Amino acid sequence: MYMTIIFLFLSTILLSLLYFLRKHLSHFSYPNLPPGKTGFPLIGESFSFLSAGRQGHPEKFITDRVRRFSSSSSSCVFKTHLFGSPTAVVTGASGNKFLFTNENKLVVSWWPDSVNKIFPSSMQTSSKEEAKKLRMLLSQFMKPEALRRYVGVMDEIAQRHFETEWTNHDQLIVFPLTKKFTFSIACRSFLSMDDPARVRQLEEQFNTVAVGVFSIPVDLPGTRFNRAIKASRLLRKEVSTIIRQRKEEMKSGKALEEHDILSHMLMNIGETKDEDLADKIIGLLIGGHDTASIVCTFVVNYLAEFPHVYQRVLQEQKEILNEKKEKEGLRWEDIEKMRYSWNVACEVMRIVPPLPGTFREAIDHFSFKGFYIPKGWKLYWSATATHMNPEYFPEPARFEPKRFEGSGPKAYTYVPFGGGPRMCPGREYARLEILIFMHNLVKRFKWEKVFPKENKIVVDPLPIPGKGLPIRIFTQS
Repeated sequence: MYMTIIFLFLSTILLSLLYFLRKHLSHFSYPNLPPGKTGFPLIGESFSFLSAGRQGHPEKFITDRVRRFSSSSSSCVFKTHLFGSPTAVVTGASGNKFLFTNENKLVVSWWPDSVNKIFPSSMQTSSKEEAKKLRMLLSQFMKPEALRRYVGVMDEIAQRHFETEWTNHDQLIVFPLTKKFTFSIACRSFLSMDDPARVRQLEEQFNTVAVGVFSIPVDLPGTRFNRAIKASRLLRKEVSTIIRQRKEEMKSGKALEEHDILSHMLMNIGETKDEDLADKIIGLLIGGHDTASIVCTFVVNYLAEFPHVYQRVLQEQKEILNEKKEKEGLRWEDIEKMRYSWNVACEVMRIVPPLPGTFREAIDHFSFKGFYIPKGWKLYWSATATHMNPEYFPEPARFEPKRFEGSGPKAYTYVPFGGGPRMCPGREYARLEILIFMHNLVKRFKWEKVFPKENKIVVDPLPIPGKGLPIRIFTQS
């Protein structure tokens, strides 16, 4: 009896392994596929991909394979197997251009299963037409002329943030504070939520969801994924309550379309379930503060490392302050004068793209660089690998804001916001809050890194300083 049970158990495991091996190999049975490695069944090369990011060099996974499988680093495609899917990785400006310009023609955006399980409505309400409509609504709300009214609001939040979180401290850790800053702005801009206690209450749950979104989708107690699912349920309930309250306010005429993103969406998106809209708002809040907080953190890092750059940023901001009355806040015209400061932020995003890369899915068979890409395959493009390519940026590891003077980098070589139809609609919003952060920071403080030689960056899934960037801070004289 025991031998029979053991035999059946082992036979089941063996048959399962053979099934997965056959399925794995079938993905790569097409003729004229790109060169590359496929790794092990199910996991492929996922661990190598994630390991490169956690060691602080996400581009290494790609550049190592580019050197192995291609004679040119400026234009390469290779095959691999990531997160359970056969994947073609495209690199270089031509690869970026191909994917960006063929959005909704040959490829569409793709997210891992973990995203769909944390945001279940995304699987039911993510039609191509709805996605286009949502992006159009966001673009309308976040275009420069629409954002002008938020300069004063963001400046006020920044002043309050630095007074309460930075002033009267000799030493602090930057990354958690920049997340607080950008989350406060996102809550105010998206939901008109300005109560610090309520914002703090939501922030912890949002951070739990953000960490779990790109985790391994194993729903077991204690895992990142499990905690993210629980946190997303609480957030969905909270945001759905806010949505219902806003609908009542709009019926009574208390809230206008221009009020915030939520009102704007309710006025224009049509009938939709509160829970579905809540998932969209939660996704926007995560995207609206996570990436900007990363940029702000590394701005602090590089200004500490390069005092001459800090001095030029400070001088530019002082010139703006000198034209103002005492206690007069920032205006849109001031933001437009921060050219060198924005060049610094752009160079930060070149070296440390807040989003290292994203996936697409092939919706038809097509050929790229002479290689066959089957329908259903995933494609990955890497901002990090493109930005660190010496063919586009000489001495790519060197921090040099001058790269962005004049006409700047060539098309499709600088892609922190993506490109084509799916270029980030919030790029102007990000520019605004990053520059307001820089203005309020340098006019108040000087600082130095507690660990001057500590430059480790952990990409898991987004880039953060290994120790959160501890600094010693000094008030401007």
